[in-house]
Amino acid sequence: MLSFVRRGGRLTSGQERALNELAPEYLIEPKRGDGVTSIAADQETDPARWFGRKAPLVVEIGSGQGHQITHAAAATPERDFLALEVFTGGLARTMVLAEQLDVHNLRLIEANAPEVLEHLLPAASANEIWIFFPDPWHKARHNKRRLINDSFVPLIARALQPGGIVRMATDWEEYAEQMREVFDRADGFKRGFNGDWAERFNGRVFTAFEKKGIAKGRNIRDLSYIRVAEGATQSKIG
Repeated sequence: MLSFVRRGGRLTSGQERALNELAPEYLIEPKRGDGVTSIAADQETDPARWFGRKAPLVVEIGSGQGHQITHAAAATPERDFLALEVFTGGLARTMVLAEQLDVHNLRLIEANAPEVLEHLLPAASANEIWIFFPDPWHKARHNKRRLINDSFVPLIARALQPGGIVRMATDWEEYAEQMREVFDRADGFKRGFNGDWAERFNGRVFTAFEKKGIAKGRNIRDLSYIRVAEGATQSKIG
């Protein structure tokens, strides 16, 4: 299952330096499948091996330029953070920011996120999964390419520990409604909010995507869902 169109482009000298000098600390290079951003099956890895310690793990899917995850890693050094992104320039920029903030509890993988959740992360290894402003594929004929769909939710459920949280945000109302519908009907999750939408996650910084949406008059919608332990009673509201 692919959730992206790979984006290339020329790298700046700073980004080239990051890939050459900072990647040994920050960038994880897993065994690949058929594609350059694919993940080979049967290679589960304990995240503690990447960080040199056992700590709560937060995974951000589509980390972009890294503003969100580097800020969070700097603010909460007691947690570990894993950024998943397919844009090489974004990963390089993230490493530059990590260096500037003296962040060391962060690792990055250039990969298709569903394959990381399915083949690389062990079951119940993540405390939180963040998906902020994923590509809305707003044209109707492209809606099938959206990341949040019924087939993706079981992969999130697999990676999250019981009681873990998936946090989402988007500035596309119709996509927000789709996200909510998908998770409302999904097995193994319950709402982490009351009413129609979750309150804005106070750990989320104002990124360029959010500012752009606000400037265009769009509503920013947050959602959060809690992973329910197997056999537990699943209620509508957390």
